[in-house]
Amino acid sequence: DWLALKPQEPSSSQCCGGGCKPCIYDVYEKELAQWERAKAKRDKSLLMEKKEQSNNSELNPDTFTAFNISSVEQLTEDTYQYRFELPGNSSLRLSLGQHIVLRGVVNGLEVQRAYTPISPGNAEGYFEVLIKHGELLMLASGTGLAPMLPILQSITDDEEDETFVTLVCCFPTYDKIYLKPLLRDLARFWNIRIFYVLSQETSLEKLPWSYQENTYTGRLDEDLMKTIINSCRRRPFVLICGSSAFSEDMSRYLKAGGIEEDSCFFF
Repeated sequence: DWLALKPQEPSSSQCCGGGCKPCIYDVYEKELAQWERAKAKRDKSLLMEKKEQSNNSELNPDTFTAFNISSVEQLTEDTYQYRFELPGNSSLRLSLGQHIVLRGVVNGLEVQRAYTPISPGNAEGYFEVLIKHGELLMLASGTGLAPMLPILQSITDDEEDETFVTLVCCFPTYDKIYLKPLLRDLARFWNIRIFYVLSQETSLEKLPWSYQENTYTGRLDEDLMKTIINSCRRRPFVLICGSSAFSEDMSRYLKAGGIEEDSCFFF
C-alpha cells in the first residue's frame, strides 16, 4: 500500500537540462522525503500536503495549480494537442524553452510528466502542450487481475479512448482462470488483446479451441516477455500486479526486454 503511494522518480527525458529552479528532480526529492516521513510515522495524512493545489493564475514552483482543459485536438495517430484555460487574460510567463510539470489522474493512476508548452510565450488566457498517448501492457498473476479490470473497463467504456492494451494473465491451470465471461467480452474490443500463461498446463490440446491461439503453457519467462513486448504496436507503459516474487521477476524480464523501471507501475 505504501509502495503505491511512493513518488515516481523522473526519467532523464523529463528533465529539460535548462537549470530550472526547482528542477523536476528537486520536486521529486522533496516529495520522496515527505513520503518517507509519512511512512515512518504510518500517517498517510502527512501526504496530503503534496495534493494541495493553488487557485492562483501564476504558477507556483512549490505547489500544483489546477487548470481546466478547454479542448483536445488529435494531430496524429497517437499525438494530441491539449489546450488549458488560464483565468482572465493571464499568461504563464515562462522563459524561452522552460518546461512545466503536469500532474493528473489517468485510468486511476497518478501520472506526472514534464512538457514545454507549444503556445506562444505571450499567449493570454491559455497554454497548449503536445501529449503522445502510448500503449498499456498489463501483467497480472492470479488475483493481481483485480486492479486491471477497472482500467480496462474505463477504456472500453469510452468510445474516444484509443489506448491499445495487452493483458497477460498468469494462472496455474485453465480451470483456475477468473472471470472468463468478462475477459472474453473485453477481448472482443479492437484495442484489447488478452494472453493467458498457464504454468501447470502441459498441452494446449486440452484447452477449448478459443483459448489455444492466445495461451502459453509454462511460466512467463524472459523469452516470452520479449516476444510479448515485440508484439506491441509501440513502446508500452507496464502495469504489474502479483506476488513480490512475481513483481521482481517481471521487473527483471522487462529490463531485459528494453523496458526500464520508469515505464512501469507496480500495484
